[in-house]
Amino acid sequence: MKKVLTIAGSDSSGGAGIQADLKTFSAHRVFGMSVITAVTAQNTQGVFAVQDMTPEIIASQLDAIFTDIEVDAVKIGMVSQIETIKVIAEKLKQYKPKQIVVDPVMVSKSGFDLLSPDAKEALIQELIPLATVITPNLPEAEVITGRKITTIEEMKEAAIQIHSLGAKNVLVKGGHLEGEATDICFNGEEFTSFNSVRINTINTHGTGCTLSSAITSNLANELELNEAIREAKNYITLAIKHSFSIGKGVGPVHHFYSLYEKAGAQHV
Repeated sequence: MKKVLTIAGSDSSGGAGIQADLKTFSAHRVFGMSVITAVTAQNTQGVFAVQDMTPEIIASQLDAIFTDIEVDAVKIGMVSQIETIKVIAEKLKQYKPKQIVVDPVMVSKSGFDLLSPDAKEALIQELIPLATVITPNLPEAEVITGRKITTIEEMKEAAIQIHSLGAKNVLVKGGHLEGEATDICFNGEEFTSFNSVRINTINTHGTGCTLSSAITSNLANELELNEAIREAKNYITLAIKHSFSIGKGVGPVHHFYSLYEKAGAQHV
C-alpha cells in the first residue's frame, strides 16, 4: 500500500482540511498520514477562529514521519504563516518526497483569510518551486498572478505565469466560472482541459482539499499526471453529486459514495 502525507489545517466540522484529506486517501486505497499546521474552529457556516501550530511542532511531526515511513506523495494545504511555510519547505528539501501537490489554500468559502497577507510571497518563493503540480482555484490564481481571470483564455495565461514561478505543472480550476466546470493544466509545453458537468448544489465544502488529495493519491498509485487529474475530477464530481445536506450552511461532499455503492450500503 502506498503512503501519502497531508500537511494542512484541521477542520472541526470534518468537511475540509486534514479530515477531508484522510477520507479521500482512504477512498483511494492509500495509507494516509498527517502533519497539522493549524486548528480551526469551523462548521458549514464558516471559519470562526484559527490557532496555528508552532514551527517547532510542525518540524517535529515531519521528522517523525519521514525518519520512519517511506512517503510516496505529499499534499500541502493550509499553511498560513511565513515560518510555517519555511519549515515545511526546508524539511521537504531535506527528505525529497517523489510527488508534491500544492493546494494554495488562501480564503475559506465564507471569506475568512487562511493565508496571512505577508505569507503570500513566502508561498510563491518557497513552495511553488517544489510542486509536482499546484492546484489553485480562480481566486487563488488571481492572488498569485495579480490579474483578473474571467475566461478560459485568461486561465491559460495565468497557468503560464504560475508555471514560470517554478511549478512543474499547474492546474487552474475553473469552478468559479459559469457553464461547465473546466480545469486547465499546463506542463510547460501544452495545455490539457478537464471538463465535467456542473452539479446544482450548495454543498461544496472541502471540494478543493478533496480534489488535490485525490490527485495526490493517484500520483502515489503511479498514475500519469493527466490520468491522475482526470480520475480525481471524476471522483470529486461524484462526491459533489451525492453531497450531504447537513448543518445550516455549505454541506460537505460524500468521500465514500462509490465504496458505499459497491458494498450495497444505505446512503445517508
